[in-house]
Amino acid sequence: MLLSFRFANHRSFRDEQQLNLMPVYGDGIEASEAAPQAVPIVGVFGANASGKSNSLGALKFMREMVVGSDRAVEPGEGLSREAFRLDPEAVPQPSRYVVDLLLGGTRHTYGFAIDDERVLEEWLYHYPVGRRRRVFERDGDEFTWGEESGRRNDLGQIAGITAPTALFLSTVARFGHSRPRPDPKNPQPLHDAYRWFYLASSQADGISGLSVLLDGGGGDSEQIRHLVIDLLQAADVGIVDLVVRPDHSDRATSRRRLPNGYTFVRRRIGPHAASVPPRIQFAHQGPHGAALLDLDDQSTGTRQLLALGLHAAEVLRTGAAMLVDEIDASLHPILTAKLISLFRSPKANPLGSQLIFTSHDAALLGTLDAEEILHRDEIWFVEKDGEGTSCLYPFTDFKPRKEGENRQRRYLNGNYGAVPDLSTHLFEQALATRGGPDDAAAE
Repeated sequence: MLLSFRFANHRSFRDEQQLNLMPVYGDGIEASEAAPQAVPIVGVFGANASGKSNSLGALKFMREMVVGSDRAVEPGEGLSREAFRLDPEAVPQPSRYVVDLLLGGTRHTYGFAIDDERVLEEWLYHYPVGRRRRVFERDGDEFTWGEESGRRNDLGQIAGITAPTALFLSTVARFGHSRPRPDPKNPQPLHDAYRWFYLASSQADGISGLSVLLDGGGGDSEQIRHLVIDLLQAADVGIVDLVVRPDHSDRATSRRRLPNGYTFVRRRIGPHAASVPPRIQFAHQGPHGAALLDLDDQSTGTRQLLALGLHAAEVLRTGAAMLVDEIDASLHPILTAKLISLFRSPKANPLGSQLIFTSHDAALLGTLDAEEILHRDEIWFVEKDGEGTSCLYPFTDFKPRKEGENRQRRYLNGNYGAVPDLSTHLFEQALATRGGPDDAAAE
């Protein structure tokens, strides 16, 4: 579980920023120990080009470094980072990334600093009895071990083969032993920290992998099939069933009746059809029964719903974090709100998965069925100043209005910032239809 994320010198963010997921009540007082130790949902709102995607991108970059830095960079080629480029003095400065995690009931702090050439610093601490204990600290190529990790001879050997451009956490994971989840009785800080990054998911790739999942056979594929059907039926997109069938034909588009009563609509798919995965068909209810249509025939919204739904199902099953940029893209606000609510439900989210997303849909700041879609401590804003520097700040910085507040309206009115400062005159002038050469000659 993510408790907080700090980062500095990443794209439009020059100074250190913190995304704090600790629960906070509306009056600014932190929640008691009995309350959840981290909020399950965080929504980051801001204008176009304000930096909201960059804030999520910083966490994605940290994950990519942890999961793949030991094999992603060739020796001598340096690191591919994206520092703040609008200030020449900031470009050579290190970029820093730090997370506080709750793993197996124990807090962990992991972070690193990099420049264009190598990993400058890296560290991991944990707090098994409320006091900080060092797992390891790295300063360039020099490592310092904690009391427990210092007893492991293999860590020193792995540190010796860790490339300057690779993280030690990434390298040591190749020699670790997997286990399903952190065990409080047998803590393994290195493995548990790596596992959190490995499971954190930022790609809604359920669509591309759907045919593979459904072709696997057995109970899992049938369970996924029912999940897809239930998801689409709940969304009321007109789909009543899903059919998976091998398709090795390259015949032109044709229509024929299947034994189950569906109409099969086939399209030409080329001479190499024998090598393609099974075809997924969606049964749409029509005036003369159900007709099967390809995935390519589905609307952008349906495809987005499928991708996010399958993505969320996998994250909720593993207790991981789900990172989504522009969660509202192509989705109706009600569907987006329902997807968000899954992470608040103890029944749907028993393992404490988290959803971190960006959006500029003000409707998500409102209510649905008389319930807040997002709580006050789940809302963050990003705004860019006159120097092109982005700043991340929480909604809890603003005191709630005693007579109640319409968050959606107040946000659009600019009361919380993080909205575009448009000049109506210049906007109209830029888009106005201008006369052609003939008109200019006639003047």
